[in-house]
Amino acid sequence: MVAQRKKSTGKVITEFYAGDAVALGDDQSVGYLIKLANQVVMRNLDAELQHFDLTAPQWVPLLVLSKGRADTVAGCARKIDVDTGAMTRMLDRLEAKGFVSRNRSDEDRRVVRVELTKAGHEIVKLIPPTICSVLNSHLRGFSEQEFETFKDLLRRFLANGAADMEET
Repeated sequence: MVAQRKKSTGKVITEFYAGDAVALGDDQSVGYLIKLANQVVMRNLDAELQHFDLTAPQWVPLLVLSKGRADTVAGCARKIDVDTGAMTRMLDRLEAKGFVSRNRSDEDRRVVRVELTKAGHEIVKLIPPTICSVLNSHLRGFSEQEFETFKDLLRRFLANGAADMEET
């Protein structure tokens, strides 16, 4: 049942869920569908990344490092939204595979700098076509217009959530 209500700001919003949204069927919950979509993409990406001795979660810090979005353990953890302990364990695995190296900062011994090794730089170049292949598989049958609409809807969904976070 769709309902509308006025916020304290005077803005009218449409509500698609009311009461016990958990009681809805799985195919009716946007949150559950997004979770399932992410799980399936990650599972398929995991399967394809096995060729590179990587998992989907391991690929993410390599991407963050290659784009210069972080250069410390803590920075990687923040960018990926995991705790520093989980990031340390993931970097342990990536270091054992020869993709990253870690060194303590000379200025502040508490800071651990992370960088891609030569092998890390090489693997970062090889993986994007695999990601494209997995995503294209999930988008099979979409028209160009549906693809653009899908991206627009997801951006709006994300922007609405970000705006709600700013209001609190």
